[in-house]
Order: sequence, then structure tokens, then C-alpha cells
Amino acid sequence: MCGIVGYAGYRDCSDVLVDALSKLEYRGYDSAGVAVFENGEIKVCKAQGKLEMLRKKMQEEGKPQGRVGIGHTRWATHGEPSDINSHPHSGAKVTVVHNGIIENYRELKEFLSAKGVEFVSETDTEVVAQLLNYYYKGDPLDTIIKTISDLDGSFALGIIFADYPERIYAVRRESPLIVGIGKDENYIASDVPAILKYTRDYYLLDHDEIAVLTDSEVNIYDIHKEPVEKTLMTADWDESAAEKGGYEHFMIKEIHEQPNAVNMTVKPRVVDGLPNLEECGITHENIKSFKNIFVVACGTAMHAGMVGKYVIERLAGVPVTVDIASEFRYRSPIVGEGDLVIIISQSGETADSLAALRLAKSLGAKTLAVVNAKGSSIAREADMLVYTHAGPEIAVASTKAYIVQLAVMYLFAFELSLARGKITEEQCRELTLSLLAVPELIGKILETDLEKSQYISTKLLSADSLLYIGRGLDYALSMEGSLKLKEISYIHSESYAAGELKHGTISLITDEMPVIAVATQRSLLEKTVSNIVEVKSRGAMVIIITREDFTIDEKAYDFRIDIPSTDDMLMPMLAAVPMQLIAYYTSVLRGNDVDKPRNLAKSVTVE
Repeated sequence: MCGIVGYAGYRDCSDVLVDALSKLEYRGYDSAGVAVFENGEIKVCKAQGKLEMLRKKMQEEGKPQGRVGIGHTRWATHGEPSDINSHPHSGAKVTVVHNGIIENYRELKEFLSAKGVEFVSETDTEVVAQLLNYYYKGDPLDTIIKTISDLDGSFALGIIFADYPERIYAVRRESPLIVGIGKDENYIASDVPAILKYTRDYYLLDHDEIAVLTDSEVNIYDIHKEPVEKTLMTADWDESAAEKGGYEHFMIKEIHEQPNAVNMTVKPRVVDGLPNLEECGITHENIKSFKNIFVVACGTAMHAGMVGKYVIERLAGVPVTVDIASEFRYRSPIVGEGDLVIIISQSGETADSLAALRLAKSLGAKTLAVVNAKGSSIAREADMLVYTHAGPEIAVASTKAYIVQLAVMYLFAFELSLARGKITEEQCRELTLSLLAVPELIGKILETDLEKSQYISTKLLSADSLLYIGRGLDYALSMEGSLKLKEISYIHSESYAAGELKHGTISLITDEMPVIAVATQRSLLEKTVSNIVEVKSRGAMVIIITREDFTIDEKAYDFRIDIPSTDDMLMPMLAAVPMQLIAYYTSVLRGNDVDKPRNLAKSVTVE
């Protein structure tokens, strides 16, 4: 949510800032702005709407000319989207861009108002700018340290002081922020894609660390003004990985990248035909004795956890509870020593998931992070860590990140089951071999199902609502299919366990109402088909996603998508692909902004 960039160097600052912000559009935003030092003075330009509105305003009013500045894309939290509420915000001597939420901004605003400070916006960010200005006595570091000691909440701040036109200051707490290192130029950014065009090298700021940038150097300090030595990190993917590469949208590109993403995630973790997660801190000794497992995540990541629950309980015999992170934090979970809490997060910065991890650790549980972002907060704080190696995922609707999260859950389930003696080495090898074959099978689906999925999407365009149904693992997968469709097509959909339909939901079925049924589990096929017939007999238009080797009465459905067969437990990784394609093509046909659906953000770094 929101995006911060900053630049100090030899290039046209406005151009760099707007270009970098365009690489952060996937985070979600409703306004944008920049502040640039022009002839020693800070010139601000900001506008409600997409970056194109900011570019247009620059053309009309004059683009700020300079070599040092900061920029921002805003997701409204305090105050409606407007030019005035857009970032940057300024006091007399200080200009700020901010990600996050200042929880005590009302008290601070009352304090400053009592001192005669006048506010022009409704934002919590202007409070930060005015507080910095209030404390400023000529030393920016002292000012920042004093200010952040008064702030409650999460924040990443990019700051420029009118008296120091060659410098950018940056500080973070909870919200992510990196410092990019170039040659005769340096950057700040919310995320790596913003700076990949210019550099792949960066520092990760820790909580309450303050970075001071010029075009030629970067210095980082703690809250005692002591210098901090940082490890220089290098992104393991380049700018091309964050570009569309000839595809119409990032989402369809990322769907096609799934075979490679699964390979990159699985192959390095297989040794002598068996899963080996030692490099992640996971050994047979430290995982076999867990009494309970909790999977905590949000959205798509939580759906991956649901699949993991079915597989772990079936294979390893360990009870698994799946929690939405925002609920886990506040329900007084009965978690403690002897338990494992698995946190799944694509960004590694999801605010509720990070808080859940910290709560779990405070209660004595061990924690395992499954994340895609190197060096992210969740990755650094967990006891054990599995990176998913999906590369950058730019589309807001997750596809390849979900698939590799599933892959990790399978690897973990296989190793846990072997460690507990619930499966033999031979059985584990067979399962692992089947997992290694999944990328090729996904590739086959992408070669054969595109046109069928596109055709089925035409049948959904006029729908007001639809259902996804399934049993067992198919039900867990249906949750993700439903989410994917509604978040990018804006068609209301819900997922239900097929056996639950007759307990109320079947009353919603009307003539030609679409029902997408997933039927891939051999042991449940007869019962699932029975449920499909129930909705079909009540007028539903049934689309079935099933295995190519299943024989199902053609009268039970209207359209059928066949997918290759593999072990029942791995079928969700294959069945997910046509559901992703159906969601994608439905969104395209409805003329939506596929990669940046309304009201959504890629990384939710506030509650």
C-alpha cells in the first residue's frame, strides 16, 4: 500500500521519481506527488488520480527541475483522495512522504494546534511534517530522532529539509523501506522494482534506523546517532523480470511463469529424491515433535494454508488450525511451547501476519515463515524460513506466488510425515517425484486450456453472482478460485463445501446461475457429482474442472475443463491454473484494469 521513492544524483529528478513510482503502481494508490529541490527551494507537484494526472499537471504547471527529491503514490487512509491530501506534505522547513498509519496523530495534532500550527489537510502525514518542523532546530538527525520517539504506529518516511538541498533522509518502523545504491546516485524506495532500472544493489533499513543520502554517499544511523554497518544486498532478478515481456498484462505473464517458479522453489530442496529443508532451518529432529500446527496468513496466502492443512493432517497426522492473521491476533489463541506457527506472506511485510508472528513467539511457539521477499520483516524474525523464489509478482491478484506457496506446503508436509514415521522413504520419494513433475503438467494446461478458459469466461460476463463448490482439497482450492474471480472481475462469488449446499446455500440457485465445480479427488468423486447434479437440476449453468481420466455423466454439467492427472493430493496445483485463467479472461472481457483492480493493494502493510 502506498509507494515511496527518493532520488539524489545527476539525472532529472522528476523523471526518475515518476518512472520509479510507475513501477510501484501495483501497490495500489489514488493520488501521486513529488517534491524536488529546484534552485535550492523545494517545489511540490501533486495530483489526485493516476500518475498520468501528475504528468499532465507537470506539463501544465511546469515540471520541477532538480537533482534531489522525493515522490509518493498514496492509498487514502486519513482524508479522502484529493490534491490537498496527496503527498508530499510540508511544514515551513520540512517536506515528507509517508507510508503507514500514525495511530496517535489526533493527540499530536491537538498538541501542535495548541502551539498555533495550522493544518491544511486531513492526513496523519501532515502531522508528521508539522511535528518535524516544530522540533527542527537546525540538526535533521536530532529532529528525526525526537519526532519518531513521539510517533505510535507504522511508518516509512522520506524527508527533505529546506536547509539541506543535497540530502534525503529516510527512516522506518514496521513499514518497508530500502536504500538503493548506484554510481554517483542513490535512492530510497518502498520496494525493489522501483529502482531495478537503475541499480540492483540496496540496503534494508531496520526499525528506527535513519538513512542520510546524497548523490555520492549513504550513511545510516541508529536512534543514538551511532553509525550502523549494513550488508549490501543484490536483487536476484533484473528489470526485465518486472516488465511485461510482450504479454498484455502482468497477470497472464505471471500465470505463464508458474512452471519455472515451481521448479525454482522445489528442485533445490530435493536431495536424493527426498525433500530436504535443512538450509531453511528445518530438520527431522526439530519438526517431528510438534503437537499442533497453526497456519496464519491473509487472503490468497491463507488459502494456500488451507490446502496445507488438508495435506499435513492426512499425511503427518498433526492437527492444523488455519487462521486469518487479523483474527489470530485478537482471539487469545491457545498457542505455546511445542507448537509450530507457520506464517505465509508473499511480501513478508503484511502487517497482521507480522504481528501474529510476534505474538506466537511471545507465547513460546516456534515460527516458520514462507515468504517471497528476501530480507523482509517476517523473513528476518521467524525461527525458520523458506523462500519461495517466485521472482517479482507485479499483478495485485496473486498467481505464481500462490502456486509456490502450495509447493512449499507440500515439501514441508512430505518431510514432516517422513520425520514422524507416518510415511516410508519409498512413499515420500513417490510423492516428491510427483511434485517435481507438476511444472511440466502446468505447462501442458497452459498449452491446451487457454481457449477453453477464454470461452467459458464469455459465459460469465452477465452474471450477477456465482458459486464455486468442491469437497476436501477441492473445497480448499475453490476458496482461492472464488477470490481470484471477484477481486479482478468484480463479479460477486462465494465458495462452499459442496456437501453444505443443501443446508441453505442451494436456495440461491437460479436459472443459468454459474456454478464452477471442482472435482479432482477420486475418493470424493461420486459424492461431488451428486452435489453437482443437485445444482444442475435447479437450473444452474455448471462448469466442471476435473481430471482427464474421470468419467462423468455429461448431463451433470454444461462445460468441462480437463486437466492432467497426478496424485490426488497434488491436484490443487493443477486445478488452480484454469481457475486463474477464467478469472483473468473474465476481467479482460469486462474491460477492467486486470493488474490494478479497484480498491486493492498488493502489499497490505497496515491493519
